Amino acid sequence: METKKNNFYVITGGPGVGKTTLINKLFNGGFLTIREDARRIIKEQMENQKDGLPWKNKDLYANLMLEASINSYNEIALKNTSNITFFDRGILDAICYMKMENIPISKDILSEIENHPYNKNVFILPPWKEIYETDGERKQDWKEAELTFCKMKNTYIEFNYKIIEIPKISVEERVKFILKSIANNLQ
Repeated sequence: METKKNNFYVITGGPGVGKTTLINKLFNGGFLTIREDARRIIKEQMENQKDGLPWKNKDLYANLMLEASINSYNEIALKNTSNITFFDRGILDAICYMKMENIPISKDILSEIENHPYNKNVFILPPWKEIYETDGERKQDWKEAELTFCKMKNTYIEFNYKIIEIPKISVEERVKFILKSIANNLQ
């Protein structure tokens, strides 16, 4: 049975657009935040010399991301909190990755998406070349970052979410923008 989670907000976008910095700022402002699973998975897989990496075994990596995203969602949902909760990426981010890598999406996975809804307003950060960096866990080049943004946006729209694009402004202004958007949608 679907439970509507109007207080669960996704912050998404391609790699290197400031999502983690924004999530950290929201956390420091007293909000409940859920960190991105992908970087943790990559780090764990690398440390343990496993194959669940986007540059080794894409299917395994996608399934690890999907499972971790569902577990993160369920963990917070079980707390039955009505507090605003911000997710650094959502379950549909794993679906977007699967689509980009031509990994089949089963009916069971589609059912999971339906059973784990977020607020219909999804915040997306656009590509921002001036702040984009690669590192040991983020290996996508700039063109891949731009493509990921477009695919992410389309994936959320395909699943009937409304995209709210966050402007390229300071992290403090981004927080204000998000909170104002949420307040305006509650009226």
